[in-house]
Amino acid sequence: MGSVRDYRKGPVTLRRGLVPRSTTDQRLLDSRGSSDWLHTDPWRVLRIQAEFVEGFGALAELGPAISVFGSARTPRDHPEYALAERLGAALVNAGFAVITGGGPGTMEAANKGAGEAGGVSVGLGIELPFEQGINQWVDLAVNFRYFFARKTMFVKYAQGFVVMPGGFGTLDELFEALVLVQTHKVTSFPIVLLGHEYWQGLVDWIRGPALARGMISLPDVDLLNVTDDVDEAVSLLVDSRDQRLHERLAAEATAASAAEPT
Repeated sequence: MGSVRDYRKGPVTLRRGLVPRSTTDQRLLDSRGSSDWLHTDPWRVLRIQAEFVEGFGALAELGPAISVFGSARTPRDHPEYALAERLGAALVNAGFAVITGGGPGTMEAANKGAGEAGGVSVGLGIELPFEQGINQWVDLAVNFRYFFARKTMFVKYAQGFVVMPGGFGTLDELFEALVLVQTHKVTSFPIVLLGHEYWQGLVDWIRGPALARGMISLPDVDLLNVTDDVDEAVSLLVDSRDQRLHERLAAEATAASAAEPT
């Protein structure tokens, strides 16, 4: 008898014949079929609200953290798995917690590196048709039904992103972060691409056709930091954290000075 697959639906785990044929996100976004779903949306709003409340409550006291993205398909014997392990450990040694999607591959490696270095290893899972569960190296796991709630947690509780080679999910997180920084929805938020060979084609396209046709501005290109070096990646994140701290202390000093009686 083969192993039983766990299917996580928010805080609930289903197995065997109880595994649904579609995800909560899919049912929310699917416009086909009966219009009966119109009458259930108020309940969906409450469920969505609950996901935000649970996420905020679980992560509010996390402390400085970095979100690490990368492929779930990276084998454990691949050099990029070892690179992600080193990255997780280096981030912890620099004073950060590590947040990933909680899955296998690169995510597992970053969680493993963080855990073995004695740091806090966080996994934000998502309900998927091919659910693979939270990896064993996660200390704090939060499971989500909705991508948009999960994405909020990746940004809200991180001070930067490190993006390793990955597929559509990784690219989705990368470009969402770029848009948030470009539009000043988040500030002092460094984005590091780890792996020149993998990312150079994308960077060339951004610097080439996208810039040449005026789809982006020249400063937008500088939002991406590309390196092969874990230490350089971590240094960029530490510098940004220190700058943010300096700006906060300066602002507090200015406010205190303005409040003093003359």
